[in-house]
Amino acid sequence: MSEISQLATPQIHRKRNKDLGVLELVAIALGGMVGGGIFTILGVSVSMIGVYTPIAISLGGLLAALAAYSYIKLGVYYKDEGATYSFYKKTFPNSAFAASLVGWWVVFGYISTLALYAYTFASYAISSFEFANNEWVRKAVAGLVILVFTLINIWSVKGMGKIEDLMVYTKLLILAIISFVLINNSQTSLPVLVSQEQDISVLSIVIVASITFVAYEGFQLVINAVNEMDEPDKSIPKAIYLALFLAMLIYIVLSIGAILAIPFADIIQNKEYALAAGTGNVLGHWGTDLVILGALLATSSAISGTVFGASRQMAVIAQDGYFPSVLAKRNLRTPVNAIITMASLAFLLVLAGSLEVILEFGSVTFLLVSLLMAYANFCMRKLTKSSAWITALALIGLLMATFFILFYELNNQPEQMLFILIIYVLLTMGSWFYSRHRQSSRVENLDESKPDKLA
Repeated sequence: MSEISQLATPQIHRKRNKDLGVLELVAIALGGMVGGGIFTILGVSVSMIGVYTPIAISLGGLLAALAAYSYIKLGVYYKDEGATYSFYKKTFPNSAFAASLVGWWVVFGYISTLALYAYTFASYAISSFEFANNEWVRKAVAGLVILVFTLINIWSVKGMGKIEDLMVYTKLLILAIISFVLINNSQTSLPVLVSQEQDISVLSIVIVASITFVAYEGFQLVINAVNEMDEPDKSIPKAIYLALFLAMLIYIVLSIGAILAIPFADIIQNKEYALAAGTGNVLGHWGTDLVILGALLATSSAISGTVFGASRQMAVIAQDGYFPSVLAKRNLRTPVNAIITMASLAFLLVLAGSLEVILEFGSVTFLLVSLLMAYANFCMRKLTKSSAWITALALIGLLMATFFILFYELNNQPEQMLFILIIYVLLTMGSWFYSRHRQSSRVENLDESKPDKLA
């Protein structure tokens, strides 16, 4: 038996009452994916590639499916709610600093998206009021919604699951209605738009697909719930693949409806509120209200799902000594301290502003971490019973997507690249400190456990 196979053995869990079925798990994944992404990516995509936006969204979804393949294989093998961090730690047990770094990247990537979802929720929630442009009111509402879902997650896993079901599936219904109405009120056709479109390079479409990949972030949250699900071997792949399919379908149909019914100029001018502003022009006040309701449900479920999954990952990392130990404490199975800490840090990010920069950090982080997961699965492919060529294809695709999004940022937003670099330096320093502290503590414990030679 190889060294990896000896050290990287899957966890065996005791039989216990499980609260989350496939529907709840799909809701958690969709809650993390169909958040603020579709309400902001549309404007960016149309401004860059116009009518080819649905193609880029499709490519982003296919890339997400390739990334999900490794998450699923590792998730079924290890059955560890630490997910990304635990998979890397167990696959490469002698790389303490690398495991710590991955853990810090993943958790703070989630914190940045949690802040974005809350900010987007607040922006839509107050958009119809006179104080819609009051930044402090917006931040106060963002803090309030974070607080609400923090309390829900602390209150009850089952309660969270049922509320997540209600929000997500209601959100899907509303987005389906919006898509149908937009398509039914088309002002043009796809052939006409294609004929009017200026030459768009394949490179531009691939770059947008790399940016769009961020809209699929959240499917891995399913694995964080492994201790609360029945039959992980079946539930994990079913929930993730079904959620990815539904998210891709929603994005494609909604983007087609938007580009057929809303003039490109309106979409580009109102990037953050493209659907609300455009639907209002086509359908009137009730159309705007419907889009706002869909946005509120989308961001709410994204906040809930992210708090649920990421807090459990933070608790696992803290238990291993790479975060403060107080974050590992649980009330029954709920990591209360980790939930409160994540919510507090997200609110601090909201107060600090510059969420667009933070979003770009989360985007790059998700691509890099997915790349690392594909690499880990490639090393473990025999034990996880993975296809070598599918895993290799995922590695190549994720590496290219990471390069393209960094290329875009460097050429178009160099200030954001600098800010992202600073964040990575700080996270690297924090992860290095805790990895060194953990190693020192282990050495001290070993020394204390040795018998007294003089005795």
